[in-house]
Amino acid sequence: MKYAYYPGCSAHSTARDMHESTVAVAHALGIKLVEPAGWTCCGATAAHQTDRLLAAALPAANLLLAKEQGLDMMVTCAACYNRMKTANYEVRSSAAIRERVNDAIGHEYDGSVAVRHFVEVLLQDVGTEKIRKSLQKSLDGLKVACYYGCLLVRPPEITKFDDTENPESLESLVTAMGGESLDWPGKVECCGGGLNLTRTDVVIKLSGSIIDSAKASGADCIVTACPMCQASLDLRQKDIEKATGKPYGMPVIYITQLLGLCLGIAPKELGLERLMVSPAKVVERIMSATPAGRV
Repeated sequence: MKYAYYPGCSAHSTARDMHESTVAVAHALGIKLVEPAGWTCCGATAAHQTDRLLAAALPAANLLLAKEQGLDMMVTCAACYNRMKTANYEVRSSAAIRERVNDAIGHEYDGSVAVRHFVEVLLQDVGTEKIRKSLQKSLDGLKVACYYGCLLVRPPEITKFDDTENPESLESLVTAMGGESLDWPGKVECCGGGLNLTRTDVVIKLSGSIIDSAKASGADCIVTACPMCQASLDLRQKDIEKATGKPYGMPVIYITQLLGLCLGIAPKELGLERLMVSPAKVVERIMSATPAGRV
């Protein structure tokens, strides 16, 4: 299994833990990731709010790199995933947009490169059976609130990633690892991620509601596959606690970090020390759990 891997801007800055855990998990499962030389920003989240051509041309320039390699484009950031899928949709559905995009990037791009989120690759190409056989540890019944946010599953005609209102992809991975995926109402609610720097008050309100819902459902942690969502729920959690007066202490962990622990990868290799809300209890539980094969 070999893919062009687009890390995106966040993987080299605020979401280095997502990047590190993705690379570690891929290596453990025999997935080869090839980072396209010269990749650039895909424009998330501002480009599509300012210029339709720019919003399509920026991702298209990166997708062209994957096309030249003859590989699918694998993405871990939900925002990058959304923008690349949207660019493909725009290029394929509008001859006028396609012509302008090709003129802007100086090459012919036809929207043919498949854009895959890492969760898709894990479920569709690796499969839960192989994942189970590769596990060294179990989640040992850990209660997990799987959180998708907006950009991974919407709009459905473009992303075509799971069910829009009740997705189950993350739950499938959690179950395969021996965890309990909770049925809770906040899994696709907006966290306000795009407003993290401009309207912190909105982020506190929206993300606070999500954390409150997960806590009320009995979650030991929240698991996500989006760096913007992770930042809203983890980075802003102290602000949320201050505003609400409620001490949540809810770890917000990337699905790749959780899977990495179960694959026997050291916590430091997964960037777990970078989380703002300590995941120590979750890590200790997994590290001391019965090996997955004997659950």
